[in-house]
Amino acid sequence: MAGVSVPDLLARARYWGLRIATAESCTGGLVAAALTEVAGSSDVFERGFVTYSNAAKVDLLGVSEATLAAHGAVSEPVAREMAAGALARSAAGLAVSITGIAGPGGSEFKPEGRVCFGVAQHGRETRVETVDFGPLGRAKVRKAATEHALKLLVAALE
Repeated sequence: MAGVSVPDLLARARYWGLRIATAESCTGGLVAAALTEVAGSSDVFERGFVTYSNAAKVDLLGVSEATLAAHGAVSEPVAREMAAGALARSAAGLAVSITGIAGPGGSEFKPEGRVCFGVAQHGRETRVETVDFGPLGRAKVRKAATEHALKLLVAALE
C-alpha cells in the first residue's frame, strides 16, 4: 500500500513480539490481504475476521446486539467492540477493526465515506476514531480505509 511500508510494520511487530489480528467489515479483508502479501508474514499475522453482516459481528467477534441496535454498525462503539473481540478471540496482541460505508449510499447521519476504526492492544485502552473520507467511490474509500488501518497499526507499534 502506498504510504505505509508493510514490511516495516511487520518488522516492528516482530521486534515487540506482537501478533496482529484484523476485524474488517467494509474493507472485506483488504487489510489482512495487505499484511499477508509480504512473504514471511505468518509469524506476525495471526488471523483476520471478515464480519460484513451484523450477525457475523455478533457471532465471531462478540459485538453486542444492544450496541448495534443503539448505534448502528458504522459507529465507534461497534468499532471498539470489534477490535476488542478480535483481540479476545485470537492469539494476537494487537488488533485493528474497520466498519464503514464504502458506498454508494449513506445517509444524512452516516454519509458515504464514513469509516470507524478501532485499535485494541493488551494492556492498553482500546482506541477508536472516525474518518470521513467523503464520497470518493467504493474502491477509493476501501483503499483509503485500508491505508488508514495500516497507519493505525504502525502508530500502535511506535
